Amino acid sequence: MSESIPCADFGPVRVYFGDSAGKYPDGNQVVVRGRDSVAVFDTPRVANAIGPAFDDADLAILGHVHEDHMAGLHRLRRARVHVHEADVDAARSWEGLARHYGYSQAVLEGMLPMLREKFFYVPRPDAMPYADGARWDLGGGVSVTAIHMPGHTAGHSVLLVEPGGIAFIGDIDLSSFGPYYGDATSSLADFRRTIGRVPDVPARVWITSHHKGVVTERAEFLRLLRVFAARVDEREARVLELLGERPRTLAELAAARVVYKPEATDTWVDSAEARSIAQHLAELERDGRVARDAADGAYHLRR
Repeated sequence: MSESIPCADFGPVRVYFGDSAGKYPDGNQVVVRGRDSVAVFDTPRVANAIGPAFDDADLAILGHVHEDHMAGLHRLRRARVHVHEADVDAARSWEGLARHYGYSQAVLEGMLPMLREKFFYVPRPDAMPYADGARWDLGGGVSVTAIHMPGHTAGHSVLLVEPGGIAFIGDIDLSSFGPYYGDATSSLADFRRTIGRVPDVPARVWITSHHKGVVTERAEFLRLLRVFAARVDEREARVLELLGERPRTLAELAAARVVYKPEATDTWVDSAEARSIAQHLAELERDGRVARDAADGAYHLRR
């Protein structure tokens, strides 16, 4: 079944590339084979086309929880599922995932049928929590270590495979879209710190959930990371530009689409847009560059 899926091997790791290089709504599937156990990282839609190399895994380690990283969990009924302790409730139940997103009830009600149909969503009440520094020994000298790198979600973690220094960096995906921090447990401040820390991971290969797939040269990884990080500063500059034109409320800023393109129509986009911009405004208020009018809630530049 998996013969038609593009893949690449790096020591004990095989990467199966999802549709359009793992572009959302798909992703790239990592399978790590040790002497005694097989682990899979996250479970994008492509996982459903792999066959026994995925289905027979002994454990699934999620770098974080979002719908596009759970699309193969329904196939892994006998596998142990491990999720960072800050994200584990989102894997265990729909109620936990709904809190994780933090969207309005109307948006969530529209999302659930879509998640079931498009991402084969099933909760995993058996999911077990792991902490920063957790290590799994797969046998034959092959191991996986979790390095907590929050921001995208509260529990987002890099999964480092040894030997080989192969780092699955998940949704630090080096995409042209830039960092995503639009959910209730996302944090712009944490993502900024994560971007500063991720170059210190002792890696020689970097695997992303989406878009870039695999990067094998450190100089190129650092270049792509700089471009990725620059999107945050570009968004901040756009907020300041809009406020320079006239005072605006959060709703007005969100309607101007600082993060997403105007043509983006997914049900959660408006919520994620507002949540992202709100975090930029909080930083700008803290730094004394923006103030909020108590009467109408509009933000304006401090003169």
